[in-house]
Amino acid sequence: MIQSRRIDPLLRRAQEHEDSVARDLAERQRTLAQHESRLEELRQYAEDYANSQMAATSPAQLANRRAFLERIDQALKQQLQNVDRSRASVDIERDRLLLASRDKQVLEQLAASYRVQERQIVDRRDQREMDDLGARRARLAAAARESEDA
Repeated sequence: MIQSRRIDPLLRRAQEHEDSVARDLAERQRTLAQHESRLEELRQYAEDYANSQMAATSPAQLANRRAFLERIDQALKQQLQNVDRSRASVDIERDRLLLASRDKQVLEQLAASYRVQERQIVDRRDQREMDDLGARRARLAAAARESEDA
C-alpha cells in the first residue's frame, strides 16, 4: 500500500487545483455576464436615444446631440471590447479546468492501478500463507498417522 498512499497527497492537491480553477472559471463567467448585460443596456439606451424625437431647435443642440451619440457609440465599442476580453478569459479558464480535470483523472487512474497491484500482492501473499498452512497441517496429520501406526 506504499505507492497508493504516496499518491494520495498528489490527488488531494490535484482536486484542490481543479476546484480553484473551477471557482476562477465561475468568476470569469459572472464577469462576462455582467459585461454582456452592460453592453445590452448600452445598446438599448443608444437605440432609444437615437429614436427619440427630440427636436433640435438650433445648430448647437444638433451638434450636442451628435456628440452625445458619438460618446454612446464609443462606450458601446469599449464595452464590446470588454465582452470580447471576458469571453477570451472564460475560454482560457475553461481550457485550464479541462487540463486540471485531466491531470486529476490521470492521477486517479494511477492510484487505482497501484491499489489493484497492491491488492494482488496481498492476495498472493495470503494465498501463499494459506498454502503453507495447509501443507503444514497435512504434514502434521501425516506425522500423526505414522506415529499411530507405529
